[in-house]
Amino acid sequence: MLRNYLKIAYRNLLKSKGYAAINVIGIGVAVCICLFLFLIAYLQLTFDAFHTDSNRIFQTYFANNDPESARKSGTMPIPLTPALKVEYPEIEAAARIIAGRKSLIEYQGKYFDKLVTLTDPDFMKVFSFPLLKGNREAVLQELSSIVLSENTAKAIFGNDDPIGKSLKIGNEGNQKQYIVTGILSDAPYNSTIQYDALIRVENLANYQSEKDNWSNNSHLVFVKTNPQVTQASFENRLKSFAKKYYAGVIETLVKKGVKPDERGDLFTLRLQPLANVHFARDIDGGKGTPIALIYVLLGIGFFILLIACINFINLSIARSFTRAKEMGVRKSLGALKKQLFIQIWSESTIICFIGFGVGILLAFSFLSEFNAQFNAKIQLEYAFQPGFMVVMLFLFVLVTFIAGGYPAWQMIKFNPVEVLKGKVSLKRPGLLRNSLLVVQFSMSCLLACATIIALQQVGYLRQQPLGFQKEQVISIPVGNYTNGRQVLQRMRNKLANDPAIVSVTGTGVNLGKGKDRVSSRSVVGFTYKGRKVATDWLLVDYDYLKTLNIKVAAGRDFDPAYPSDSVNRLVITESMANAMGEMNPVGLLLGDDGDTTSTKSQIIGVVPDFHLYSLTSESRPITMHISNTETIHYIFVRVTPQSLVSSMDKLKNVWKEVAPQAEFMGTFLDKNIDDWYQDEEMMSQVFSLAAGIAIFLSCLGLFAVALLVIEQRTKEIGIRKVLGAGLPNLVIVLSKDFIKLILIALTITIPLAWFLMQKWLDSYTYRIEISAWIFAGVGASAIIIALITVSFQTLKAALTNPINSLKSE
Repeated sequence: MLRNYLKIAYRNLLKSKGYAAINVIGIGVAVCICLFLFLIAYLQLTFDAFHTDSNRIFQTYFANNDPESARKSGTMPIPLTPALKVEYPEIEAAARIIAGRKSLIEYQGKYFDKLVTLTDPDFMKVFSFPLLKGNREAVLQELSSIVLSENTAKAIFGNDDPIGKSLKIGNEGNQKQYIVTGILSDAPYNSTIQYDALIRVENLANYQSEKDNWSNNSHLVFVKTNPQVTQASFENRLKSFAKKYYAGVIETLVKKGVKPDERGDLFTLRLQPLANVHFARDIDGGKGTPIALIYVLLGIGFFILLIACINFINLSIARSFTRAKEMGVRKSLGALKKQLFIQIWSESTIICFIGFGVGILLAFSFLSEFNAQFNAKIQLEYAFQPGFMVVMLFLFVLVTFIAGGYPAWQMIKFNPVEVLKGKVSLKRPGLLRNSLLVVQFSMSCLLACATIIALQQVGYLRQQPLGFQKEQVISIPVGNYTNGRQVLQRMRNKLANDPAIVSVTGTGVNLGKGKDRVSSRSVVGFTYKGRKVATDWLLVDYDYLKTLNIKVAAGRDFDPAYPSDSVNRLVITESMANAMGEMNPVGLLLGDDGDTTSTKSQIIGVVPDFHLYSLTSESRPITMHISNTETIHYIFVRVTPQSLVSSMDKLKNVWKEVAPQAEFMGTFLDKNIDDWYQDEEMMSQVFSLAAGIAIFLSCLGLFAVALLVIEQRTKEIGIRKVLGAGLPNLVIVLSKDFIKLILIALTITIPLAWFLMQKWLDSYTYRIEISAWIFAGVGASAIIIALITVSFQTLKAALTNPINSLKSE
């Protein structure tokens, strides 16, 4: 019986190739896009979920209720973790994580640039990354121990066994020797913790001077609690910890009259579940991936799939008129409703199966282009994970049930007597059919509005003044193969007499995203005359302000003529002066009120505020300093406008002379700044792709509805023509119902789009105001597209000879 159903279904589909092709293409495109979007969402939603007992792993953070600087900070001081482990038996394990820049690993004269993460032995207890070689309890027991990731071990040692072999980490003249004690599996993409190698945190250069310093926050801390401990109870216990070690901070807040938060705390230590770390937007300026964006991607995927299903339903109903007599004959010969339902549904199942297959093939074909366009990291291997396969199987069953079941149910309700007399009709205007059409265009218009607003916001962010001149500046990452300070001096010497070079400087932080894709931030917090101040601590070199064309508002710039400028001298921004509460801070000494041991630094200059980081990040006051010991990571070179084209090649040649071991990765600063907004750009591109696909599928659906309606009204059109109706009149009569549906869709979409995009824009300090012209333009475009889509069938029906329409009567 099943074989017979499938054979008949196959023959019917061959007779209706156009109908089958439209449905297969619609479903295939929808499945391809859904597969991409669902895989992105799946990877994001499963971040860190692979760790054993992940529900017992937490990141610590400070909650400060000071209204002047109310914030949550995830960076901790060095002595915090040892103190927690001693004082709280609820902690099963705790590990500090310092994963900064890549470091240079040397083995037998070969150099490898790898991410070396500093941590504690408890790292192996807190996290469950598989250990491929070594003893989990002992791999980090010695200060000279190093654990390598699988790929790093293969890159350094090839097929040799690395256990027990020694290697060195650091630049020439500043190297330490380590013994390989273990091989850890590579951290997956959906892991917050990334590493190429692990060493003990005690190997930090300034560890001894910082091990008792509670005011310098520099790293993340993760704790694993005992099974019987709840987050709420442990956080309540941590209140006494804050009062013990941060009594001065709390006392200052009390003096300022700060009121406790809803949990009765002024300043305390709290816990963030590991599952929320990747999505945290309220800790350290909101760097996490917004969870709302992931749900938006899921929603877009379901919208597109739903539109494809609606098309399937409408096309199936339109085709039911051509198969009405077939159904009537089958019923008159004794076919049961159940048999007819299975027969029609089997055809739909075949189309859905082929459509899903086409979608998977399209996904395979366009995966690399999708990853490149949207900077995604997805692999189709993830689609074969059990959880994801269950989701896709459920979607297949749902699509076949919705798209195939409803039309089959409608067709088996035909009265065989009426059918054989040629009296077949569906209720007009068809509430469900028209509702589906409204839903389709509502989704399409919503995505179109979101696309335009997202593009405008990205453009607005890129056009905002940054406080410095980004044009004609080339940024060069130094890397780890050479000493940045030495390379900076060599470049200055080489380019000193070149008329095409305006200035050369160095810094510890890049502006924008360069080719190394590294972004670092050093924030220093202290108390100045009773005020809590937090500032970006920026390492610069001479001519930094000149290179970026930043003018001095008060005082002076760093000057080589003053040797003391490289020791305890500062240039601050105007917002830093405001945070200090000083109108004229030049000449004042800056340092923490409670720190009487360290030397304070003198402010020699004030500059207007400028943006050191993206406008999507929290903006802080900036304090610049020069140091002869801290590492220069980036070199900035300002060139003349006339030499802009040739300057990159010139600097590349100079780089080969001053840093022959290091790769040249120079980029123009304005390009780096544009890359700040890659996430927003990706979001707008996803919206653009989704809107285009949704509009395409909606037009297919509208075409199906037009076919259905005109099929029903053929004789009405003939009568109108006989009674003298002209072509324009007939076009208006046949099109007005569609325009009404589009207007209903716009009535629903515009308020919803305005509300949702206002919520999205509210997360930006710098944002556009939504213009009514956006909605007017989308509405007009939707009406025009709808008219063009239905015009073919409308004109065809209007030009048909009325005799042909009425002769069956």
